[in-house]
Amino acid sequence: MTTTEKVAYITGGAQGIGRGISDHLLANGWRVMVVDIDREAGEQYLAEQRKREEEGSSTRLCFQAIDVCDEATVAASIAQTVEVFGRLDAVINNAAIANPFQGKLEELTLERWHQVLNTSLTSSFLTAKHAARHLREHGGCIINMASSRAIQSEPDTEAYAASKGGIVALTHAMAMSLGPEIRVNAVSPGWIDVSGRQKTAPSETLSTQDHAQHPVGRVGHVEDIAALVAFLISDKAGFITGQNHIVDGGMTRKMIYAE
Repeated sequence: MTTTEKVAYITGGAQGIGRGISDHLLANGWRVMVVDIDREAGEQYLAEQRKREEEGSSTRLCFQAIDVCDEATVAASIAQTVEVFGRLDAVINNAAIANPFQGKLEELTLERWHQVLNTSLTSSFLTAKHAARHLREHGGCIINMASSRAIQSEPDTEAYAASKGGIVALTHAMAMSLGPEIRVNAVSPGWIDVSGRQKTAPSETLSTQDHAQHPVGRVGHVEDIAALVAFLISDKAGFITGQNHIVDGGMTRKMIYAE
């Protein structure tokens, strides 16, 4: 295969930021395996992509409905990806329970705690474990999707914050273990508008104030994240590994006082 036929494996890729990353990579010549627990969203995405592409080229995008918390399933999924596409060049660990608010700390169940951590943190470990030997063959990359909430918090977000903070630490640990053949980086989005990339239309309407509070003057776009991911997995980013890249319109640098 040529460099325009590199292969990416994206967890949680049927909607939101994951789908935006997939769209961006497909538009730039990549082949993509999207995995997601939401079969309906994945099949809808696959059908829409096939309509946009010329007949016969739809194999550039494939979809698997899997539980990324199950090790045997993840191992089989990655093996199938290599079987279908012939190689693996990038893993984007994007799967997560998107809602950061899981209830008050005193009422948060251990079951829910494990579910939140397993979906994003443990799954990132599992995909890396089973993809590493394939990535090593082509000098591949891993991108772990963290969050600006890894370094700042609102009340009642303990499980989510812990999962994202763990991803940041996991990233630099894996960069040391897997280098120099494999580079590993994290991306920490802030407030990103995922309109147009959800199975159902979002109910939230962004206000002028929502945009204005950001130092750059707007809420983030999915393309802001996708473009950075594409750069980090390219040869142009060959000297970047073990880093957490915050993409939040400057919000984590903004000093805020109650008036």
